[in-house]
Amino acid sequence: MEPDWQDRAFHHHIATLIDALDGPDFWTRLTRVIERFLAFDNWVALVFIRDRAPLVCAESPMPDGTVDLLFRAYLEGMYQLDPFYINACERPRAGLVTLAEVAPDNFRMTDYYQRYFKSNIIGDEVQFNLPLDARRTLIISLGAKHHYTERDIAMFAMFAPWVMALMRQRLPYEPLAASQAADGDEGAPQSEAAAASEAAPGARDVDYASRFEAVARQSGRTALTAREIEVVRQSLSGFSTRAIAERLEISFETVRAHKKHIYAKLGVSSQSELFALFYEPNGREGA
Repeated sequence: MEPDWQDRAFHHHIATLIDALDGPDFWTRLTRVIERFLAFDNWVALVFIRDRAPLVCAESPMPDGTVDLLFRAYLEGMYQLDPFYINACERPRAGLVTLAEVAPDNFRMTDYYQRYFKSNIIGDEVQFNLPLDARRTLIISLGAKHHYTERDIAMFAMFAPWVMALMRQRLPYEPLAASQAADGDEGAPQSEAAAASEAAPGARDVDYASRFEAVARQSGRTALTAREIEVVRQSLSGFSTRAIAERLEISFETVRAHKKHIYAKLGVSSQSELFALFYEPNGREGA
C-alpha cells in the first residue's frame, strides 16, 4: 500500500529532528513535532538528580516573555514534592510515565497540587524518561490545561520509541545531562551551562532532609528525627497516612503518632502550615 501524504509529512518531521540533534533548538523542534499530533500547553526538559535540584536543559517560554516565577519556586525546592521526581528517583525506568501512574492517593489534596501544579501545569502531565545512571534521569515533560484522553495516552505511548531514541542520541550534545559534576565529581570539568544552573537559587539544597533540618534550626524549632522528616515529605507529597505506613513498613497508628509529634515540635496545626514552613519563605518568616 502506498503511504499517504500524512505518512510522508511525518517522516519529513522525523528527518528534521535528526538534523537538529546537535543544535540549540532541538527540544523546541521536538515539541513542535509532537504538538502536530497531540495538544499540550507547556513543556520542559530536565535532568532529575536524586537528592539535588533538577538541571534545566530547555523550557517553553512564557507568552509575555517574563520569568516563570512558579517554575523558579519549583527548582528552589518544590521539586521535592513532585510525584514524577519522586518516582524517577525511587524507581527509574525508561519510557512514557503518566500522572495517573505516579500521583499519590491524596495528591490533589496537597498544597503542592493546589498552589503549584494546578496553577502551572493546570490539568495533566506526561513525561518521557531516560535514566542516565543510578542517580540521574533525563526527562521531557508535557503539561496540559486539559486532561489527556485514553487516545492521547495511546498516542504518546506510540511515539515513545522514537522520542526515547532521539533523547538518547541527543546526550552527547547536552552539557547538562553529560556533566560529570552532577554526579558529585568535584574534579571533573563543568560546562558553563551546568555551572550557571549550579549557581541558581536552591541548587545547593542537597536534599529534603537538609532542607528540613535547616528550616527547623533557623526558626528555633525542635529538630525532627530522620523518620519524622520522611513522614513530613511523604505527607506533603500527597501520600495518605495508610500509604505512608505501607511505604515505610510501619503501622498506621505509628504514622499518626509521628504526625502528632511533628506538629508539636514545629508548632503547626495543619498540612498547609507545614507546607508554608518548609516551602514558602513568607510562611517561614511569619512563623
